[in-house]
Amino acid sequence: MTTFKNRVFGAVIVKAINSNYNADFTKQPRTLPDGKVYATDKAFKFTVRNYLKDMYSGEKIFFFKTLNENQNPRTLDDTYEFHFDKFPKKILKNDVTKNLLSCIDVRFFGATYAGKTNVSIHGPVQINHGVNIWHENNIYSEQITSPFANNSSKKEAESGMTTIGRDTKLQEGHYLHHFSVNPLNIEKLIDNAQELTKEDINKLKEAMRLGATYYDSTSKAGTENELMIWVQLNKNSKLVLPNFSQLVEMKKEKKDEKVVLDLETLNAKLKKYSSDIEKIEIYCNGASIKIENLPENIKLYDL
Repeated sequence: MTTFKNRVFGAVIVKAINSNYNADFTKQPRTLPDGKVYATDKAFKFTVRNYLKDMYSGEKIFFFKTLNENQNPRTLDDTYEFHFDKFPKKILKNDVTKNLLSCIDVRFFGATYAGKTNVSIHGPVQINHGVNIWHENNIYSEQITSPFANNSSKKEAESGMTTIGRDTKLQEGHYLHHFSVNPLNIEKLIDNAQELTKEDINKLKEAMRLGATYYDSTSKAGTENELMIWVQLNKNSKLVLPNFSQLVEMKKEKKDEKVVLDLETLNAKLKKYSSDIEKIEIYCNGASIKIENLPENIKLYDL
């Protein structure tokens, strides 16, 4: 397997139409103090892990809920022993680190392990919170009923009623997650440990552009991948690009019922540093988004 050496900057846009991509603990779409809707990096990482778990059964996914024989979630140490052998009497951090790096999600996102031993791995793939770049943040709720009686009430009249709940969704959102990839974060971290490979990167790109669409649930129906920008630098480049949310603009007006993403600022930035860039790839859902001011010499693909 060929080790991947290049640094990467990019962005992923997740579309949510009458959906709740990332709810808080009150089951509301998450909002910033100014009312703008956002999603955590964990929400997007979950879609990546879930996709890899189902599509690549030969890969170990460590930070994903598994159940024991009693159908209860495993603890951190139990999860380690589920994937690997029982802890020896003398626990060596290097051995634990090496085992963790055999898990593809740890090779991507790193790990903070605080169980029978403590291990910290700074992951090569860093993903920012996704902020809605659409100009509206319209959240609405609707009441729903359960077919079951309300047994929690002591009042006879109320105990004969079915349970009433509430479903909250965002009318339309386009969440932009900026991301970066720096393989140096785990390169030669531990002797003979797995490093980031080109095969890993191909799986990452696939999961990042398809994982949100693949994952389906009642609340997330209507949540889909919409676009991914992948800017891969030359191996020796020292270039650091700013957050892509500062470099792209989603216009307020739609064209042919498609949202319009203007890449003029990004295009100017990439043109300025063209000698540092090995390739630019854009994957998009042409049925929902229209791109203006595409960078030069890009490779454009369907999602």
